Amino acid sequence: MTERAAGTQDLPRVLSLRDATMLVVSSVIGVGIFLTPGDVAAQFPSAGGFFSAWLLGGALALAGALANAELGAMFPKAGGNYVYLTAAYHPMAGFLVGWLSFFGIFAGTVATLAIGFTISLSSLVPLAPAAKIGVAIAVIWIASAVNASATKTGAAVNTSTAYLKIGAMVLLVVVGPILGRDRVAPEAFAGEGSASFSSFGVGLAPVLFSYLGWNASVFVAGEIESPGKNLPRSLFVGLGICTLIYVLVTATYVYALGMRSLPGMPVVGIQAGHVLFGTSGGPILAVIMMASIFGTVNANVLVGPRIAYAMAIDGLFFRAAARLNAARTPHVAVIGQAAVATVLVVAFEANIESLGGVLNYTTFAIVLATIADTTALYVLRRREPERERPYRAWGYPVVPFVYILANVAIAISMIHGKPVECLTSVGVLLSGAPIYLLFARRRA
Repeated sequence: MTERAAGTQDLPRVLSLRDATMLVVSSVIGVGIFLTPGDVAAQFPSAGGFFSAWLLGGALALAGALANAELGAMFPKAGGNYVYLTAAYHPMAGFLVGWLSFFGIFAGTVATLAIGFTISLSSLVPLAPAAKIGVAIAVIWIASAVNASATKTGAAVNTSTAYLKIGAMVLLVVVGPILGRDRVAPEAFAGEGSASFSSFGVGLAPVLFSYLGWNASVFVAGEIESPGKNLPRSLFVGLGICTLIYVLVTATYVYALGMRSLPGMPVVGIQAGHVLFGTSGGPILAVIMMASIFGTVNANVLVGPRIAYAMAIDGLFFRAAARLNAARTPHVAVIGQAAVATVLVVAFEANIESLGGVLNYTTFAIVLATIADTTALYVLRRREPERERPYRAWGYPVVPFVYILANVAIAISMIHGKPVECLTSVGVLLSGAPIYLLFARRRA
């Protein structure tokens, strides 16, 4: 394993269990639950298949969380999967997945969410394409400015927005059906058709994207109080809250709009708002969406830069990314991620009206990274059996193995259905190899 400099511990442990749990909630509940159910229903047109997809997404995230809880408690440092894969395999393996996570997953997610924010805003105020790009970039840099100032400030904003999200979802699920009972679709849960293998991965891609962030707290393990105890709890409690909300919210969508009309619907949240709350429903849901999306942007801006920070501490990234400001926050890494996300927004300008391209690109990167994470659990159990493990993954070795198989199946299906986006993710991963060799040579 690469020797890590003492500077890694310069990040103060300022995040409580509540902060870490709400970081998971805020990272997960963002744009996906409002925009992607129509894409999921297009591949799973029956009510049984549709709800099974959302439950399967939650189950897969839980299986991944079980493995990550053990790994995160073993290595309570900044960097997440970069740290695990470096320890299990080789610094190059850690670097490549860290590179993919920083440039593909977190920067891609921030860009996707920022575009989602503009889609929500444009339902209230007509925006030209150039204005949408400007709004998306502004959202990225506002959240980055908050998190570059101090970690505690970013966490406070994140916790506040997470509570607002939960409250808004409860309002939608409880009050919406009561107010809109005279406008809901007849035979709402009647639907026809089934999913094929090729549509399985494509249909699960937006579900997996909607659950993205379930492992958010592992990347800030170096800043969580009592990480051996609080890190696993934050993953399980946060993910449990999110899964429950997703099932209830999607059921509310189907109740309002009907299973037959849901497939392919672009902005399901706003359409359901019109039905449940009348003429004011669209604007109400648009405001809820924007608040939710900004909270998730903020969470990803807090989490992602810790990967660049950890690599820089090891001499495998630009040295500036390891710098801390007076509040002991990796502000340069935060600014760097914001710059990459800005480039992605501009690069995906043609898709500013939808999330299709960037969503599949980001989701495939997530699948690759999470497969690698879970294999590291097996390697470290065998190689370092005596290492202290404050938490041991439940269901090992069966549950992690099933998780790996499920993600391999999803990856194969996605390659078949969306080859360009998947190959782009692979290209980003492989592009890190020569970069690693340059950094490794400089360090030597």
